[in-house]
Amino acid sequence: MTSLTKRIGFSAVAALGTVALLAACGTAPSATSTATKSSYLPCVVGDVGGFNDHSFNQLSLQGVEAAAAKIGSSYKKVQSQSSTDYAPAFASLVAQKCNVIVAAGFQFPAALSASAKANPKIDYVMIDDNSLKLPNVKDVVFQTSEAAFLGGYAAASYAASVSKTPKVATWGGGKYPTVTTYMDGIADGVAYYNQQKKASVGMLGWDVAKQNGSFTGNFTDQNKAKQLTAGFLDQGANVVIPVAGSLYQGAAKAITAAKSSAVLEGVDADIYLTDPTVKSLMLTSILKKVDVAARDAVEQAAGSKTFDNTTYIGTLKNGGLGLAPFHDFASKVPSTLSAELTKIQAGIQDGSITVTSPAKY
Repeated sequence: MTSLTKRIGFSAVAALGTVALLAACGTAPSATSTATKSSYLPCVVGDVGGFNDHSFNQLSLQGVEAAAAKIGSSYKKVQSQSSTDYAPAFASLVAQKCNVIVAAGFQFPAALSASAKANPKIDYVMIDDNSLKLPNVKDVVFQTSEAAFLGGYAAASYAASVSKTPKVATWGGGKYPTVTTYMDGIADGVAYYNQQKKASVGMLGWDVAKQNGSFTGNFTDQNKAKQLTAGFLDQGANVVIPVAGSLYQGAAKAITAAKSSAVLEGVDADIYLTDPTVKSLMLTSILKKVDVAARDAVEQAAGSKTFDNTTYIGTLKNGGLGLAPFHDFASKVPSTLSAELTKIQAGIQDGSITVTSPAKY
C-alpha cells in the first residue's frame, strides 16, 4: 500500500461540560457517591466543561462508574468551575479517603502532581498527560491522530460524494497539543484521500505544515462555536469536525439555522449515541476511549497490591481508539468506504501507513 507520512503525538481533547459541584473558587467541593459493597473508593475530578459534556469528562466518569460497579464499591466525583478549584477538589477527595483519583483533563497536571507528592499512599490516574513520572501516578495518553486520520478520510469521501467542490472543515476549542493532534490527523486523512483518489477535497480550518488554524479560544462558548461554524458553511464546508468537547452543539445550531446540508463528525465519544438531539447531523465520531482507559486503570489499582504506573498509550491496535459506525448515514456514504477504512486501519496498525504529528506534550 502506498504510504503517506503523517504527523502525530499523544493526544486528546480535554474539552469539558457543565455539572458544577464547586460553589466558589477555593471552596472545598462536595461529592456524589453510590451505595457501597467494598471499602475501596475510586474518585474522579472533572474539569470546567462538566460531567454531562457528552465527551471527555462524561467518559472519565463512566469509566470510574463502571470500575466501581465491577469491584462492588462506591465512587465520588467533584467538578471544577475554574482552574482555581483544582487544588481544593483534590484536597476534598483526599479528605474523603479516596484510594484512587482519576483526573479528567490536560490542565490538571500541576494540581495532581502536588496532591500525589503529598499523598503517596493514594493512587492517581492522569488522563491526557505523560509528564508526571511519579510512583503513584499513571499517565494515560492517546495517539489520537490515528483515529482522526480515519475520520478525515471518511469526511473527505462523504464530501466528495455530495459536492462538486467538496470541503472538510475542522476547528478546535483551544490551541493545545491534545486538540491539534486531532486536527493533524483529520487534515492528513483528507490529504490521503486526495492522494489515493486523485481528488481535490478542500481542507478548511487547519494547516498542518504551519500548525495554525481556527479556534474558539475555550470549550464553553456555544455562540462562538456557532459563529465559527457559520463561517465555514459560508465557505462551502460539507463536513465540519469540531474538536472542542460539547461545542459541537453550537456547530449543530449553525447548520440548522443555515438550513445547510452539511454534516458533523464528533470526537471522543460516539455523539450519535451520547447526544441524540444532534444524531441526524452525525456522520460518525472519532473515538478516544477514555472510559475504557479509566475503567481499566481503576480496576487494576483496586485488584493489585502494586500500583501499575506504566504509561497507557491508546492506539488503534490496542483498541484505545476507533471510528464510530455511520449509523443513519450508513446507506448514504460511498459503498466502498467501509472496506477502504478497514484497509487503512490495517495499514496504520502494521506500519505501512505512518501517522505522526509535530504537536508534543
